[in-house]
Amino acid sequence: MSLEDLLTWAPAGSREASLARQVDFDRLPAHVAVIMDGNGRWAAHRHLPRVEGHRAGIDSVRDVVETSARLGIEVLTLYAFSVENWKRPRTEVGVLMGLLKRYLRLELENLLVNDIRFQVIGREDELPVDVRRELDIGRERTSGNHGMQFNIALNYGGRAEIVEAARRAIRAGLQPSDLDEERFGALLYTAGQPDPDLLIRTSGEMRVSNFLLWQIAYAEIWVTETLWPDFRARHLLEAILDYQKRDRRYGGITQPAVVGN
Repeated sequence: MSLEDLLTWAPAGSREASLARQVDFDRLPAHVAVIMDGNGRWAAHRHLPRVEGHRAGIDSVRDVVETSARLGIEVLTLYAFSVENWKRPRTEVGVLMGLLKRYLRLELENLLVNDIRFQVIGREDELPVDVRRELDIGRERTSGNHGMQFNIALNYGGRAEIVEAARRAIRAGLQPSDLDEERFGALLYTAGQPDPDLLIRTSGEMRVSNFLLWQIAYAEIWVTETLWPDFRARHLLEAILDYQKRDRRYGGITQPAVVGN
């Protein structure tokens, strides 16, 4: 992707166009992960039922997915439904599952047009049968695409993922001495994908909420007060620009520049 690709989409003179011109396309994060938070508060501020916040959040998903693909991000992972979310009222869970099916049906063509591959991470076997059917269709239809990998984390928990990886190691007959970080990482849902470089959290909360606990070990974290239904392309661009200003040391020390004689 290139600046020209972004500018053909961003209205001339817009905030998005201004931000796009500042992006260093040689220093993009390979993997962006997003904790989508604030749907309930968005609805409460408008004196609406919580489910209306979830409905409004669909537009944000569309904007972020398409903008990430235009930028040339390799992997985008959105945290849609955690293993803890089953504790919510049954009606709210039902609406969330219905919105997921609706999104997949309505956005499948956009995923195909934008060459996006769709994948799910989490305990799929515990999801309703009709939801699993839509997920399978989305995966199958986009499997031949070669652009951005789009992961939706559903019925996902970071601790549960690590436990499942350990169980896979046991089932494979691996001994503790057989494992190192690389081999263990290959047992996770995100096997073969780069770890997130940038973790975005909306709604101002300062926690990672059991999301990609292994993978975000060295991720840069960007938190915004913006509630998820209000999150748009400009916010994503702001996060990426902030990321590009940071000095990523991975636990090391930045070496001072060598001054010539």
